[in-house]
Amino acid sequence: MTTNDAPAALVTGGGTGIGAAVARHLLDAGWRVTVTGRTERRLREFADGLGNPEELQTVAGDASAFADVQHAVDRTLTAYGRLDTVVANAGFATHDTVADGDPAGWAEMVLTNVLGPALLIRASVDALKETRGRIVLIGSVAGFVNTPGNLYGATKWAVTGLAENTRRQVTEFGVGVTLVAPGRVETPFWDGYGSLPPGHLLTADQIADSVVWAIRQPAGVDVNTVVVRPLGQPN
Repeated sequence: MTTNDAPAALVTGGGTGIGAAVARHLLDAGWRVTVTGRTERRLREFADGLGNPEELQTVAGDASAFADVQHAVDRTLTAYGRLDTVVANAGFATHDTVADGDPAGWAEMVLTNVLGPALLIRASVDALKETRGRIVLIGSVAGFVNTPGNLYGATKWAVTGLAENTRRQVTEFGVGVTLVAPGRVETPFWDGYGSLPPGHLLTADQIADSVVWAIRQPAGVDVNTVVVRPLGQPN
């Protein structure tokens, strides 16, 4: 058990993209960070790329499996002695529609995108009460704007609702809740789509700036919804 008083965060899906950027920004700000992901190899590559700082630990696991999520929370508490913030970032899209898509991938997407954040909240809320910490859910503009046939968008509408429902329950405990809803971002999210969308895209680091800004608000300030689009994105 470390005696370091630096704050500690847990970021799911943190090996690449927005999650990795958030972890880097928090480390740069003096935080201790646990990052989770499905594959040990990707997590190891992420840690190696940062020089394996002692303030970072990686935990392989499935964000939609409660035992794995609880294990990551317990590992964080054992390593750092506290938990100040959780960032529910793990998620993906099947990039198809309900009219002509392949249902084979839908269950995994719904479980990861919707159940995953709920499990992280459940596993971490007692520790966050102790630190009067913050829950950050990574949603999407797709959780505010309807898109024809888009089941991924429906999962992000669910995250939008989960954020406010959670806030109404945990605010009495001094725990803050922030929904960060990005527009189009240049990340591995688009790998399954086949190409990047047209127009200007945000970077993962730009979204991480917004996440860390919300996390580092003064005590007693609860920033609830942050929607970040690239300039020029119409929807």
